Amino acid sequence: MPTKQTYQQKIAVIGSGFAGLSAACYLAKAGYEVDVYEKNEDIGGRARQMSTENGYKFDMGPSWYWMPDVFERFFADFGKKPSDFYELTLLDPGFSIVFGENDLMEIPNDQLALDELFESIEKGSAVKLKQFLEEAAYKYKVGMDKLVYKPGLSIAEFIDLDIFKGIFKLQLLTSFHNHVRKFFKHPKLIALMEFPILFLGATAADTPALYSLMNYAGLSLGTWYPKGGFVAVINAMKDLAVQQGVKFYTNESIQSFVIDDHEVAQLKSTTRTEDYDGVIAAADYHHIEEVLGDDYRNYKEKYWDKRVMAPSSLLFYLGVTKKIEKLHHHTLFFDEDLALHAEEIYTTPKWPSKPLFYTCCTSKTDQDVAPAGHENLFILIPLAPNLEDTEALREKYYHIVMDRLEKFTETDIRNNIDYKKSYCITDFVNDYNAYKGNAYGLANTLPQTANLKPSIQNKKLANFCYAGQLTVPGPGVPPSIISGKVATDVLIKHLEKQI
Repeated sequence: MPTKQTYQQKIAVIGSGFAGLSAACYLAKAGYEVDVYEKNEDIGGRARQMSTENGYKFDMGPSWYWMPDVFERFFADFGKKPSDFYELTLLDPGFSIVFGENDLMEIPNDQLALDELFESIEKGSAVKLKQFLEEAAYKYKVGMDKLVYKPGLSIAEFIDLDIFKGIFKLQLLTSFHNHVRKFFKHPKLIALMEFPILFLGATAADTPALYSLMNYAGLSLGTWYPKGGFVAVINAMKDLAVQQGVKFYTNESIQSFVIDDHEVAQLKSTTRTEDYDGVIAAADYHHIEEVLGDDYRNYKEKYWDKRVMAPSSLLFYLGVTKKIEKLHHHTLFFDEDLALHAEEIYTTPKWPSKPLFYTCCTSKTDQDVAPAGHENLFILIPLAPNLEDTEALREKYYHIVMDRLEKFTETDIRNNIDYKKSYCITDFVNDYNAYKGNAYGLANTLPQTANLKPSIQNKKLANFCYAGQLTVPGPGVPPSIISGKVATDVLIKHLEKQI
C-alpha cells in the first residue's frame, strides 16, 4: 500500500456497497481525501437493512457470510479484526436442503458428520468428498492468493510459476457439471454441490470447474452469521472509513462528469458540484457508462446486451407472528427440478414453471431482528433478468412458494403475517440502476472470467476506475470487497505517476 503523501488529492467514490466502502477505506489510508456518493437514503447498496415500525429488521440483499478469510484480510489491512466491530456465529447446520415432503438434508459444520451424511446417501462418497474438497481447497488457495487480486488489465499478470504449474488443476476448461459427476452419482449430492452455481450466473454445464472453490468455502470454511445482519459489516466498514476522514453524501445521484484533457475534472450530483483528481465508480457499471456518454464509455450498448448476466430475484420480506419450527437459518427448497429452473433462467429466459426457492430465517439465530415469539422470514426465487415484472406475477409466485412452504413446515404462515413486502426486477433497476434488473452482477462464465470481464479501468479516462460485481473479480460480497482494493491500487498507481 502506498505511503501517505504530502499533496492531498481528492477522490470521489460512487456507490456505498461493499466495493465502494472498501475502495474508500483503502484510498483514505493511502492519504487521499475521499467523498462517497450514494443515490439512496442509506448506505450499503444491496446490503442495506430495512427496519419496520412493528419491530422487524430485514437484510435486503446478501445473507450468506462465506469466505471469512476475505473479511479478516480486509480488516487486518487497517490493523483491525472483524470482532472489533461485530460478532460472528458459526451456523450448525450451515444450511438445509428440502428435497420433498419429510425429506430434509441438514449440512453439518463438522467434517466427520459431513462424511457420514455423504456415506449414508451414496456408498463410498465420503472418500470422494475428501478428494473433491482437497482439489477445491487448492483452487481456493490459488484463486485467492494469485488470481482475484489482479486487475485483469494484461495477460502478463498471469505470468506466475504457481499458476502455470497448476493450470490444469484449476480446471478452467472443464465444466462444473462434468466435474461434480466425476465424483458423485446421487441426485441429492449433485444438487448440494451445484447449488452455489445457481447464483454465479450460468448453468453448471457453462461454469468452469474452477468454481468448486465455492464448495470448499461453504463446506469446509463454514457458514457464518454477523449478529444484527449484514448491515453490521456495512456499518463496520463505514465506521472504519469515517475514522480515516471519509465523507458520505446520501440521496445524491450522479448527473454528469466534466472531462478535461482525458481526465475527469468535475462531478455533478443531485445537489453538489465538486472537482476531483480521480473517480472510482462502484455503482452499476452500465449505468455509469450511460452517464459518461458515448465519447468516454468503454463499451457500446451492443456489447452490454451480449453479456451473460447473473440472475435477478423475486424477494419477499415477511414478518410472522409465530415460530416456524421446521425451518433453519438457511433452507433451500429443491423439491422441484433444479435443471429445469436453471434452464428457465439461463437458456430460455422466462418466469419459472416450477421454481426452486430459498428461505432465510435470521430470527433462528438473532433474537433482535424480530419481536419476541415472531419470525423474520426472507424468501428468494432466482429469476432471469429483464423479465416482465408486475404485482400480479409477484403475487402468483408468492402463493406458489407459500403453498409448498406451509406444506413442508405444517404451519399456517399466510394467516399469521403482520409485515409483507415484495422486491423484484423493477426495484433493482429503480434502487440500484441495475442493468436489466440483475441482482448478482455478471455471470461467471469462461468468456467472462478474469481479463475477459469489463475493464476495471476506463480506457479513455486515465483517472477513472470501476469496482463491483460487473468487473473483476466478480459477483458476491467477498469479491466486491476485493474489487474495491484492486480498483484503488490501479487508480493510485496512475495518480502517483502524475505527481
